[in-house]
Amino acid sequence: MKQRILVVDDEHDLCEILRFNLETAGYEVVVAYSAEEVQAHDVTRFQLILLDVMMPGISGFELARQLKSSERTAGIPIIFLTAKDTEEDTLHGFELGADDYVAKPFSLREVLARVKVVLGRSISHANEIRFHNLYMDVQSRRVTLNGQDVDLTKTEFSILHLLLTHQGHIFTRSELIEQVWPADVVVSERTVDVNLTRLRKKIGEYASCICNKTGFGYYFEGV
Repeated sequence: MKQRILVVDDEHDLCEILRFNLETAGYEVVVAYSAEEVQAHDVTRFQLILLDVMMPGISGFELARQLKSSERTAGIPIIFLTAKDTEEDTLHGFELGADDYVAKPFSLREVLARVKVVLGRSISHANEIRFHNLYMDVQSRRVTLNGQDVDLTKTEFSILHLLLTHQGHIFTRSELIEQVWPADVVVSERTVDVNLTRLRKKIGEYASCICNKTGFGYYFEGV
């Protein structure tokens, strides 16, 4: 599954240049030419937003404020792309929750490098993990899907946490038992399968992200 990036800028030529280079780098890209146009998209589908500040109508700063004030979109990282590069503007962007701030004119290599860094750190933080609109608060052991609580057992929570924080890594059933269950508890491989089946049902639209490589084990296909 490719990581999806939403580019929001009223400069059409710049959008197409960014689209071409990001797609060449392996990302899936959608373009919007105004903050108002963003409202036509399901923003929770995206892992990153490249956002211009100075646009007619709703500004990039205002759009960022709206996105960060909603539980469904608050965790989506934002990189501002803008000619407004004064210290005051930069600080305001970060106060709104921006993950990075790139001043125009910029080099495409710089943008691609910053995109890679932000996406690399956005999956998992100390106390929270977000994959699209699947959110996990590690400290409170709370999981939500589309803003709605998902009732997971302690074991299911531990399995999901392990898979989400090691996306693409294949865990054998023995490794899952060792990582998730207490050492003094006897667990069969069948028990692992049953817990994974239940977990898939509970995470709905993301069930297919938990994959089983026959003869090897389970992994989360998240990128």
